[in-house]
Amino acid sequence: MKYLILLVLAFGAQYAYSQENYEIQVYGSQTQQKKSTIFELHSNYTFDGEKNVVDGVRPTYHALHETIEITHGITRNFELGLYLFTNYTSPYGFNIIGTHIRPRIMAPAEWNLPVGLSLSGEVGYQKPEYSSETWSVEIRPIIDKQWDKLYVSLNPVFGVTLAGINKPSAPAFAPNIKASYQFFGNASLGVEYYGDLGPLNNIETYQQQNHALFFVYDLMNNKDWELNAGPGFGLTKATDGFVFKILVGRKIYWGHHKQRA
Repeated sequence: MKYLILLVLAFGAQYAYSQENYEIQVYGSQTQQKKSTIFELHSNYTFDGEKNVVDGVRPTYHALHETIEITHGITRNFELGLYLFTNYTSPYGFNIIGTHIRPRIMAPAEWNLPVGLSLSGEVGYQKPEYSSETWSVEIRPIIDKQWDKLYVSLNPVFGVTLAGINKPSAPAFAPNIKASYQFFGNASLGVEYYGDLGPLNNIETYQQQNHALFFVYDLMNNKDWELNAGPGFGLTKATDGFVFKILVGRKIYWGHHKQRA
């Protein structure tokens, strides 16, 4: 089992694709506790974004994205997540955009690895009016490390478009990175980076790539609630200029005591 997971981590990245602004999050390696569920609401509002319809995809300017995510712990090292994406943009009104399913497996603690390690896969559909990739698959290796009050997570995301306006012949590369520091007892402050360089066999020019920085607050040391919020700023012409995001989560434990924070 150990070598199978390592093999998937090494080679699975050949078959996937990255998400858009419906869920702006850098994952940690820890999976959801067995027999527990977290209900999350991802909200973000694009104050400064694309104002025109591009290749049939509606603009992001003043778009409100609301995503419901439900993740359940199946075993000690395996979880399953479901997403429902929605969008409100004037004058188009409120629309359900699509759904994704996301299994994730974590390297067992018994391996005594120097870092946290897990692998997330994701597949799903989004309406063509809101995404140039209607059907897509994503593979997200997750590597993280906690040093006392400093936390760092790396998500080198790879993806493949299964159907859409364009269908690149190679996986796209979209690295996500987070670094945060616990300045206060129950809170940390940090920076999250989100990038999208395009297909690996045809890396786009810098201004065509997506690069954004978010400055975030995280609630710490709470077994029941999750909170992540902050403003994000695009660094290239192809990136939405200013987005504010809020992630709120509530954990439910089914018939057993809470074991992990």
